Amino acid sequence: MSLGVFDIGGTTVKHGIWEHQQLSPVNAFPTPVTFDELLRNMAEIIRDAKRPLTGIAISAPGAVDQEKRKILGISAVPYIHQRPIFDEFEQQLGLPVTIENDANCAGIAEVELGVGREAQNIAFVVLGTGVGGALFVKRQLYKGSHLYGGEIGLLKSQSQQIFSQTGTLVKVAQAYSEQVNRSVDGKMLFELSEKGDTLAKSALDEMYQTIAKNLYNLQVLFDPEMIVLGGGISRQPTLAAELSGQLFEQLKKEGIEEIMPVVKCCHFHNDANLIGAALNFQKIFPDQDRS
Repeated sequence: MSLGVFDIGGTTVKHGIWEHQQLSPVNAFPTPVTFDELLRNMAEIIRDAKRPLTGIAISAPGAVDQEKRKILGISAVPYIHQRPIFDEFEQQLGLPVTIENDANCAGIAEVELGVGREAQNIAFVVLGTGVGGALFVKRQLYKGSHLYGGEIGLLKSQSQQIFSQTGTLVKVAQAYSEQVNRSVDGKMLFELSEKGDTLAKSALDEMYQTIAKNLYNLQVLFDPEMIVLGGGISRQPTLAAELSGQLFEQLKKEGIEEIMPVVKCCHFHNDANLIGAALNFQKIFPDQDRS
């Protein structure tokens, strides 16, 4: 089985080849402004592939309705929504196509091949520009009654702001930049904190507290045995330990520390969406050759 795999994002479309259960080196092109341009770019990549492909596996934002063969909801790529996109891809690309939500794809990769291989009930939390997530019950993806299962970025805190607005490194770095009147990204914010910048350390501490509060709500609602952290911040070596400690203290305060989950950072990082998309294709088309 040789698959063309694509991850449609708001800024870039990443792509690679999935063959022999391995992902080839990943490339990317800027996200086109129209659907027709997206189709042309994808078709060109498929034509340039150095082997015949058996299918196309896609990771995309939005609520993917497999029965209606559409992507519902909204995202930073508006033209992929509310259209017969499965049929359009298959007709134009000449291959069977699968599409799944990007956070779900990342979760699938971690559950099947990553840090969640031995767990049964898993919550995958993506801490990126916003917050996304995916839930797995007995290792099966749970999408909910309206395809919004795992959309933890929409959780509201007491301030009435959703988790995506208050719990990401991108937003915290933006707020810090406004305070000091210069541009600082997330990596720089950690560096400044390590050098003793008290404002940077305070901003990161507040972010950790916000994330931990939302993980607490997720834990008492869903009760997974493992929480897997994804997104760019998951590369920070102290992230899992910091959030694990804060989550334990919150559970202990309520006398329920026995439900403490294992908290781990993801294994595949930036490749997770592509790998999960490929694994999703293999599950939907199990009779195709997996060579």
